[in-house]
Amino acid sequence: MFNKKKQVRHRSSNRFDTLISARTTIEGDVRFSGGLHVDGKIKGRVIAEEGSDAVIRLSEVGQITGDVIAPHIIINGTVHGDVHSSSHLELAEKSSVNGSVYYQLIEMAMGAAVNGNLIRQTETTGLLSHERRETADLEFESEDKVE
Repeated sequence: MFNKKKQVRHRSSNRFDTLISARTTIEGDVRFSGGLHVDGKIKGRVIAEEGSDAVIRLSEVGQITGDVIAPHIIINGTVHGDVHSSSHLELAEKSSVNGSVYYQLIEMAMGAAVNGNLIRQTETTGLLSHERRETADLEFESEDKVE
């Protein structure tokens, strides 16, 4: 009763639309939506569709050489690049990240390694900078009309 492990499951983490098998190497950027499970190697950036609830899971035998950008990221393999998670990041016990990690919510198991900076993001960077630009443009226009 007391020894049961609590598992956090996200609704998007149960469904994977795309599988990159252990015998596959992809060279170039990968853009996806939905779920992406990686057992193979990717040499390029892995980017989720903007505004989606996408999830990427990198298995123990998987490797990505390039940045990973997605709302939900589960890593148990190796990433040589920066990791940007706008929602939830899980670093499992055999994960290794050689780069900076940008996150809102992080879950890190004993044994996980990060060789870089851990940077907590309080708001979505792209949305925030876009809103600031719009606000600045409106303020600039209103100043012009006053004079």
